[in-house]
Amino acid sequence: MASGLDGRGIIVTGAGSGIGRAAALAFAREGARVLVADLNAEAAGSAVAEIEEAGGTAVAVTGDLGEQSVVDEVVATAVERFGGVDVLVNNAGIMDRMSALADVSDTEWERVIRVNLTAPFLLTRAVLPHMLAAGRGAIVNTASEAGLRGSAAGAAYTASKHGVVGLTKNLAVMYRNQGIRANAIAPGGTRTGIQVDLEDSAHGPAALGPYFGNVGQVSEPEEQAAAIVFLASDAASNINGAILPVDNGWAAV
Repeated sequence: MASGLDGRGIIVTGAGSGIGRAAALAFAREGARVLVADLNAEAAGSAVAEIEEAGGTAVAVTGDLGEQSVVDEVVATAVERFGGVDVLVNNAGIMDRMSALADVSDTEWERVIRVNLTAPFLLTRAVLPHMLAAGRGAIVNTASEAGLRGSAAGAAYTASKHGVVGLTKNLAVMYRNQGIRANAIAPGGTRTGIQVDLEDSAHGPAALGPYFGNVGQVSEPEEQAAAIVFLASDAASNINGAILPVDNGWAAV
């Protein structure tokens, strides 16, 4: 089945690097028009340039997606440039410090929840009126193995990704009769360059250490991107509310 993505308007967050950038490039190769949203202006501009050099169409919007004004700019730009939003990929995210709950500071908790869960909520809420008016839309969230288990990250990150899973499933139920699909990938270890600022001697990293032997082979961002594009495409037209592990079988261990 054809992807049906040619000419579609796509928003990808965290698209300046890692999984987001790989997804933005993959969508562009399918003929989609891509809005690259990222906190890093240089990285966002580089992604847009790479897409345009390959003959694709892209535009960048930079800023903190936890801020409503930035969310509004992202959606308004996509609607103005593309005529609407056909696909939203909530991919931007940050790691915590692998902190056990008793060691999580207010700052760590609030930052991780804001970036990983509140920002997807704000963006999804902003694009839904446009998708509902069009009678169709696909939302793909980047969850994590930490959204499926308690042994893959610290308390803040684990809570945020469990929240993403719940948000995805609730969206699927609420809007399935109005042409909207919501799914998520749950990446395992992926080569993205994200650094984890942790204290090896802290309780959290020490408690989690024995479980990381189950991670298995680390994936490339392009492997995660392929799953995102599939879930956004017409090939997945009857897939809704699914959380797809892309983890070399870690979720099965």
